[in-house]
Amino acid sequence: MNVQPIKTRIFREGEDLFDFIVGKVPRLSEKSILVITSKIVSFSEGRTRRIINKKTKEQLIKKESQWVMRTKYAWLTIKDGVVMRSAGIDRSNADGKLALLPKDSFRTARIIRKKLQKHYGVKKLGVLITDSHLYPLCSSIMGVALGYAGFEGIRDYRGSKDIFGRTMKRTKTDVADSLATAAILVMGEGAERQPLTIIKEAPVVFTDRAPSRQELYIDPREDLYQPLFERVKKIRLRKRRP
Repeated sequence: MNVQPIKTRIFREGEDLFDFIVGKVPRLSEKSILVITSKIVSFSEGRTRRIINKKTKEQLIKKESQWVMRTKYAWLTIKDGVVMRSAGIDRSNADGKLALLPKDSFRTARIIRKKLQKHYGVKKLGVLITDSHLYPLCSSIMGVALGYAGFEGIRDYRGSKDIFGRTMKRTKTDVADSLATAAILVMGEGAERQPLTIIKEAPVVFTDRAPSRQELYIDPREDLYQPLFERVKKIRLRKRRP
């Protein structure tokens, strides 16, 4: 798999996202995936807000979330079925404003994909919109797929056999988030100015089927770690002996 970031100028709020992409990507080949960081999608949609005061920010976080809880460091929220910090609202690379997540990343991915297919004359093409999240019990951020189109986001192993003939009952690979993590690793999080990445030779199944965000997420009550977070009040970390 080849993951190639694209250096660009700074994307400005209100710009046309499609024009920006084709101006920086001279060619897209069959069976490639264009990765777009969510920040420039948000900027193209005008999804930014001026920072007025702490109270205004908190109101915005609550408005953008399906569930919120105040914690020691930030608001812990659920937005679009994903657990994240402050509904994904942040100030990094936002030109002094608060950047919200895109309104509907799956819809945007479908629209951009259709335009790119026509512009580049390709059929098998994927579009992936990414963000960075901090997962529970991890000290660093990793990539996450906010929306995608053109490829299957899940590889389902249920019902198939492992190398020893055992039938797999629950295993599914999160293809979309795995690709997002690979892309974000090369795109960077600081001043790299690489909001676009082209992935080639990815082990994915290309499709024209319109994906749904529901295929990536589950009901919180069915989550494997739900009992842990419900019962554990304090986690004591023991220092490892040298």
